[in-house]
Amino acid sequence: MSTARDIMTPDVTCVRSEESAVDAARRMVERDVGALPVLGPDGRVRGMLTDRDIVVRVVAEGRDPAACTAGELIRGELLTVGADDSLALVLELMADRRVRRVPVVDGSVLVGIIAQADVARRLPDGTVGDLVSDVSRAT
Repeated sequence: MSTARDIMTPDVTCVRSEESAVDAARRMVERDVGALPVLGPDGRVRGMLTDRDIVVRVVAEGRDPAACTAGELIRGELLTVGADDSLALVLELMADRRVRRVPVVDGSVLVGIIAQADVARRLPDGTVGDLVSDVSRAT
């Protein structure tokens, strides 16, 4: 295994930017995932929406989840990796940016996602431990 494509999960469930937080939460429950890539009207990845984003930015603020769109809830700079990027680069980016999941694109098309769980299932324990430690370190 040497590229992002080798360890990514290829069947990615997404949410469109105009869909509601309720739609996103239901999709997360159906697929038993904690995050979804958010696609813009052009079908390109615009960000990642996590279950925590919904709790912190909708529920805790007393907002109506049916009135909040996935697009307005994404924040921060989007990190993606190319399908043919090296695993070393992917792990370095995840550690440096402290992200647990990263969308994988081929050109501008979403083709998969790499989560810490993918790393844990497919790479040696030492590599997994290093990534988890780096992503979880305090700032």
